[in-house]
Amino acid sequence: MLPLSRPAARPAAASRSARPGLKALRRACAVAAVALIPVLAGCEAGGDAPVLHWHPPTNGASATIHAGGGEIAIRNAFILGGVPNFTLPAGSSAGMFVGMVNTGPRDRLIRVSAPGTATSVTLPTGGVLLERDQSALLTGPAPQLVLTGLRRSLTSGTYVPVLLTFQNAGTIRLDLPVLERSNSYATFSPAPAPTPSASATGKRRHHGQASATPTPTAGGTPTAVPTPTPTG
Repeated sequence: MLPLSRPAARPAAASRSARPGLKALRRACAVAAVALIPVLAGCEAGGDAPVLHWHPPTNGASATIHAGGGEIAIRNAFILGGVPNFTLPAGSSAGMFVGMVNTGPRDRLIRVSAPGTATSVTLPTGGVLLERDQSALLTGPAPQLVLTGLRRSLTSGTYVPVLLTFQNAGTIRLDLPVLERSNSYATFSPAPAPTPSASATGKRRHHGQASATPTPTAGGTPTAVPTPTPTG
C-alpha cells in the first residue's frame, strides 16, 4: 500500500525579530536621500539646473551627531561665494546650503552662527524641524540660511567656522568651504542684499536739511518755523 501523503507544512509566521530590520531599512532610505541633494536642487532650478552637471560628492563639509539612540547626519554644507574673480565684500550677505537627515528622536535646528565672519545668520521662521527618519534639504537654489552683515570679505576657496545648534542634540562646529558660484552652482541664487536700517535711512534723509519746530502764535495755534540743523 502506498504511504499517505502528508499535508504541506504552513510557512512559519514572521518573527518579531524581523521588525528591527524594517526600521533599519527606513533609516537607510532616509540617509540615502542625502545623495539626492543635487538632484532635488536641480529640479527646483528648472531646465538649466545644476543637476545637469556632475556634483563632486565632497564639495561641502559633513558631520554626524549621535544623540537619543539615533543620529543627525549633516551633509554637503557650504557657503556660496561670488562669481569667478569676485569676492563677497564686508557688509554684504552670503547664502549657506546644507542637507540634514535625522534617524533619532524629533529635533529642531534652532540657531546658526558664524563667529567672526557674520553679524547673524537668518533661519526659516521657527527654525528647521527634523522629524524622526526624515530629511531637511536646505539645498537651494535659493538660500534659506543667510549669513548677514559679513564682518570680512569672503573669497572662494577659503573656510568659515560655523556653529549649528539643535534643540536636543546640542551644538556642533563645522568649517564650511566657500564655493565659487560657477559650474555646478552657477544657477544658485545669491543671498539677498542687506536692507538699510530705518535709522541709517533717516540720517541720510535729514542730513543738512532744516527741521520744522512748532512755535505757538498769538491765536494759540502752533506754526512750524524752520530751525537749521547743524551739518557738523
